[in-house]
Amino acid sequence: MYNGLNLSLGNLSRLSRAKTRSISPENFDGAKGMGGMATEGTGSHSARDLGQGWKISPSVAIQGGQTFEIADIGGPGAIQQIWMTPTGHWRHAILRFYWDGEDTPSVEVPVGDFFCMGWCKYAHVNSLPVCVNPGSAFNCYWEMPFRKRCRITLENIAEDAMVLYYQVNYTLTEVPDDAAYFHAQFRRTNPLPYKEVYTIADGIQGHGHFVGTYMAWQVNNTGWWGEGEIKFYLDGDEWPTICGTGTEDYFCGSYNFDRDGNYTEFSTAYAGLPQVIRPDGTYQSQQRFGLYRWHIMDPVRFEQDLRVTIQALGWRSGHRYLPNQDDIASVAFWYQAEPHAPFPALPDRDSLEVV
Repeated sequence: MYNGLNLSLGNLSRLSRAKTRSISPENFDGAKGMGGMATEGTGSHSARDLGQGWKISPSVAIQGGQTFEIADIGGPGAIQQIWMTPTGHWRHAILRFYWDGEDTPSVEVPVGDFFCMGWCKYAHVNSLPVCVNPGSAFNCYWEMPFRKRCRITLENIAEDAMVLYYQVNYTLTEVPDDAAYFHAQFRRTNPLPYKEVYTIADGIQGHGHFVGTYMAWQVNNTGWWGEGEIKFYLDGDEWPTICGTGTEDYFCGSYNFDRDGNYTEFSTAYAGLPQVIRPDGTYQSQQRFGLYRWHIMDPVRFEQDLRVTIQALGWRSGHRYLPNQDDIASVAFWYQAEPHAPFPALPDRDSLEVV
């Protein structure tokens, strides 16, 4: 029987016994028939003439150093869509997801990077699993099944308070035996040491498939910077099974993303360069790029382990490659059977900061 977990246009008309639920500041635990009942909240002053049911609790304030629990859901079920708009420094708000009571998170990513906004500045993203819309609306459509429990938190590691508007839409339904768990891991190297490759993912152990890469890339040299190859090492590879031909090629562009002598932004269902931050000639001195590549139609399968690297490679005199020493951050997205291997420790607050 169809359980309503994997919706698409092809099966959208099929009936299901799945239960639709939604968590927001107007219904903190997603209970049926319990939305909009708040009598106190961030909107209570504005609604003082109207009373209960009139947008009393549209958001939450998260103090500096505080961790807020966005969701705690009993399964089985699946997260289907997340919308949020956070204030503050987006690298200093850490999003974490825990599946089925695990002690260490399967997702641990600054909120901006999770939604392809690693440079803490808005850019429009129009892709299948991630959309970012005006003014600063973060949307995620990655399917995230769980069997026993889903817990989502947001930690504010900044000194100042932040405000968070959010909504988590999910279904309570049976989860197939072969459904894997969603994972996302953040890394940053600043600067990349000379002649070293950048690591997007390493130490992934288990059975699963890699589904996406987001990169926030600051170039510390002049000239084109994207000659480097991406490499996927699968199941004990000494040399990679997948070796790309260049950075812009991996992100489904070509020839430096150049049209008429300019970097050209684009955002499509599966790949994009949605953000190019250009120097202003005074204080904003480095070029910065935001790029994504979703392996939705071409997931990278692994049975035991996975490592993913990319080279930072530009040009020097004599038509020779130049190993760049750039500021590079990334998020790796994948599904796998639990348990997952431990993640590397997140950088501290100063090392996360966009400066």
